[in-house]
Amino acid sequence: MYAVILTGGKQYRVKEGDLLSVEKLEAENGRKIGFDQVLLIEDGENVLVGTPVLENAMVRAEVVETYKDEKVLVFKKKRRKQYRRTRGHRQQLTKIRVEGIFPDKSLAPAEDVPVVKPVPASPKAVPEAKAEVKAPEKAAPAPKKPAAKAKKAVKTEVTARTVGKKSVAKPAAKPKKATKE
Repeated sequence: MYAVILTGGKQYRVKEGDLLSVEKLEAENGRKIGFDQVLLIEDGENVLVGTPVLENAMVRAEVVETYKDEKVLVFKKKRRKQYRRTRGHRQQLTKIRVEGIFPDKSLAPAEDVPVVKPVPASPKAVPEAKAEVKAPEKAAPAPKKPAAKAKKAVKTEVTARTVGKKSVAKPAAKPKKATKE
């Protein structure tokens, strides 16, 4: 029997007895926890698929430890610009051991097991309840000033021809004289 659970924005395929590293959870070491976002349960004969999650399904696990993952180096460089930045990141993880998969919560042992949520990475990630705030009424806009009149541009006829790399001004063409024939 196996299940697919969703935690920390990722999906994991788990079965009883699996050790699994997931994003940090708010639970102490040795504590029993439950995952209620179960997407699929397969027991060899039957396959239960949620839309998107199964109602009343639960996966129980025990927190083994909370630790930091290996350091990941992030190196940025822009060539010929004297720009280099090196940063390191260590993701906080929780190691859990799956104890049971229950298609119905009523089949689980009677112990009170809290359903845990992953710890948000930043305070910005925590959705807050927004109260309805009405914007203050705006005053009528002030009348706009008329646009300034555009000045007439004086056209000057300047033609140039290129001789090598120098630009030489060419005189304007003279009108032809009328001749009698």
